[in-house]
Parts: sequence; structure tokens; C-alpha cells
Amino acid sequence: MIKKLSGALLALWMLAGPAAAGEEPLVEFKVLSLDMAIRLATETMKECRAQGYQVAVAVVDRFGVLQVVLRDRFAGPHTPEGARRKAYTAVSFRGGTLGFSEQTQAGMEGSAARFMPGILMLGGGVPVQAAGSIVGAVGVSGAASGAADDACARAGIEEIQADLEF
Repeated sequence: MIKKLSGALLALWMLAGPAAAGEEPLVEFKVLSLDMAIRLATETMKECRAQGYQVAVAVVDRFGVLQVVLRDRFAGPHTPEGARRKAYTAVSFRGGTLGFSEQTQAGMEGSAARFMPGILMLGGGVPVQAAGSIVGAVGVSGAASGAADDACARAGIEEIQADLEF
């Protein structure tokens, strides 16, 4: 009898755990508005053009869902998908893909991450943060290198950063 009662109490405690601990049943979060995502993509594209690059730019929300894709007229046919995957990777792993590119080389501990669906561990994906929270990511594909893609992405974020502070 005591075993049944303690088992029932344990189950009840486990079910009530989050509520008993003061955790709210719903959470709130911020994401980029469509207008801000379009502006980010546009500013990023401007920076790439100023550097002489024909690229694609993709912006995803904080969950990795695509919001905007821009492809310059001479960017390769693979670049929109590359940009999307870089942005998705940046938001999924919560960091810039330029560093992940180095950390996931063959023989490195993190190399298996390269085989996850939708992941692209090449420079050019950068998360977008506002007030310490990730609200989306931008990906660039088609510049001369992953470092150049990364620089364009960071310059685009810098152009909108002041408007993201809340």
C-alpha cells in the first residue's frame, strides 16, 4: 500500500513539476518582422554588391523557417539554397558558421554535424540577436570565400542592429 501511494505521489509530483517550480505554461519570444527581414536581406545584398560579389541572401526566423531570399542576377543557381542552409545552421547551432566550418572538419569531434539534414558548415551564416536573444539568422552564399560571405552577413546585421534593440 505504501509503495503504491509513494508511486502515485511521485507521478503526481513529476506531472506538477514545472507548475510547482513556478514555470509558466506558455512562453513569449521575439522574431524578426517580415519588414525587418526584408531590410536585413537588402542591406546584406548592398554590402555584397559594394564588395563586387554576386550572391544570394537568405533570412530565417529564430526557428530556422525561411522568411526572405534574394538572388543577384549573376549569382550561381546553387546560391539561394546555400544561403538558406547557412542561415538555418547559424540559428540551429546558435553561432556563426565560419567558426563551425573549422570545428567540423574531418577528424574533428564535431565532424558528424556536417551530415545532419539541412546543415551547411561553411562561412556565411550569422545569427541575429536582439537584447541577448536570437531572433533569426542571415545566410550569404556566392562571394569569393566563406569569410567574405560572413563579412557581408555581419555588415547587413550591423545596418539594422540599432532598430532591433528592445
